[in-house]
Amino acid sequence: MRTRLRIISGFILLLALMFFIKLYSLQVIHANDFAERADRQYQRPNNIVFNRGNIFFQGQDGTVISAATLKSGFTLIINPKIIQQNKNAEDIYAKLSSLVTLDYADFMMRAGKVNDSYEEIKKKVDESTGEKITAFGLKGVSLYREKWRYYPGNDLAAQTVGFLGYKGDEYAGRYGLERYYEDVLKRSSDSVYVNFFAEIFSGIKKNVIEGEKMEGDIVTTIDPDTQSYLQDTLDGIKKRYSSESAGGIIMNPKTGEIYAMALTPTFDPNDLSRETNPAIFRNDLVESVREMGSIIKPLTMAVGIDLGKVSASTTYNDTGSVTLNNKTISNFDKKGRGVITLQYALSKSLNTGFAFVAKQVGNDALSEYFYNFGLGEKTGVDLPNEASGIVDNLKSPREIEHATAAFGQGIAMTPIETTRALAAIANGGYLVKPYLVKKINYRVGYSKDIQPEKGKRVIKEETAHAVMDMLVYNVDNSLLDGKAKNPRYSIGAKTGTAQIAAPGGGYYDDRYLHSFVGMVPANDPKFIVFMYTVYPKGVQYASETLAQPFIDMTKYLINYYQIPPDR
Repeated sequence: MRTRLRIISGFILLLALMFFIKLYSLQVIHANDFAERADRQYQRPNNIVFNRGNIFFQGQDGTVISAATLKSGFTLIINPKIIQQNKNAEDIYAKLSSLVTLDYADFMMRAGKVNDSYEEIKKKVDESTGEKITAFGLKGVSLYREKWRYYPGNDLAAQTVGFLGYKGDEYAGRYGLERYYEDVLKRSSDSVYVNFFAEIFSGIKKNVIEGEKMEGDIVTTIDPDTQSYLQDTLDGIKKRYSSESAGGIIMNPKTGEIYAMALTPTFDPNDLSRETNPAIFRNDLVESVREMGSIIKPLTMAVGIDLGKVSASTTYNDTGSVTLNNKTISNFDKKGRGVITLQYALSKSLNTGFAFVAKQVGNDALSEYFYNFGLGEKTGVDLPNEASGIVDNLKSPREIEHATAAFGQGIAMTPIETTRALAAIANGGYLVKPYLVKKINYRVGYSKDIQPEKGKRVIKEETAHAVMDMLVYNVDNSLLDGKAKNPRYSIGAKTGTAQIAAPGGGYYDDRYLHSFVGMVPANDPKFIVFMYTVYPKGVQYASETLAQPFIDMTKYLINYYQIPPDR
């Protein structure tokens, strides 16, 4: 008898628990779905209101700000049969066009379809306009409740956030975070109508057994104020020098958390009709590779120091050029400076100095270290279509290929790949995994915090500090002729000027990519800043285009994030 009572009691408890779960599902998880469909049912039956999860930015004070959400409004519908019966098409057009933009010829053509009872005239009619249209009381005119994707920041981080689009009949995320986190952001149209038991066991199967992602909202690492500042900075650079494009990344070098990721030109995902070239939707910071130039020199220096082959005070005879495998590489000005230190070579960005370092460490060692820095592989950042760097020259036995790679030519990387590699100098010598989403808030009522991933060590800690000291010396004594020095904050930085490869082979004589990398504060870096601009006009070197914007950026970061001085 006791056994039977226990079984019955257990069954009753299980049944009560299941009813409680179902009640929670109805009143909390799916409450909005039911409310929307109830509202929709009497207006336009058998049509699902669009629904999707939210994307949020997060300020440095923890405040979340909408990056992608849903906006409510109406679709404007006419019934041509009723309009023709009342013969009031002109009157209806006059009243409607006073509130929304309508093409007269198109409206009259649609209103004249005597055998038609349904024509969509205008989508995305806002709530206020919808109320005014309703107040007209026009026969043959209806408003149906709709929701659509809306980006409150307009072009803010547009290539990173992405947008929705059609591929065939499927309407889903096509670019950026919208695409990468499609499984989290999308909503099942029939989820509230599934049989209770089927829903429970289906959820267990999908989320526990099969490991599928659950529906939710995502909170990004992007700080909207920092993102806006970076976008304005890049836009100013592009306009001032008539560049083809510009891009930038601000990242925490210790964790991989990306505070800002920006490109110009950019676009407004709320109004895609303005764009004629789909290439603008690409995130070139992740999807495109470029030869980065002299900002790679700190990595080469790190290899030499890590192997004990050279130091900042190591000297060599700079003759202005060096010939390897019957090919000559030169300094930017083709001038020799005699016996100089590698610190001087870094500060003056002399290619001969890093061809010298490459020779000291040897081809195999340079290649191995560059591979360990992640060059030639994807970083794993949570964005779609990430490209891998092109570093095939590192496989060549020829010295010339390694010498050019040592100063950032002949090998090409994505900006995010380059930023991660250089972050190893700022964080003590290890790789991090860059990431853009820090938290997922699931619809079922709990959240998941994304933890930073610390990768392998690639150089010794003392090596990282030694290279950082060289970069700080560069800012204090050489960048902008020493005017960039901050008396209260140590800052490390390096400029890069790379020839742009021509389509038929070789390089343009008059086209350059300017790049810049900087870390602040250098004694305990909170930020690594990477910027580049493509084919700026009227200037030749990155120190002319990017140095001052970087210095201004460091002042912003120090003030905004309230970084204490380290000097």
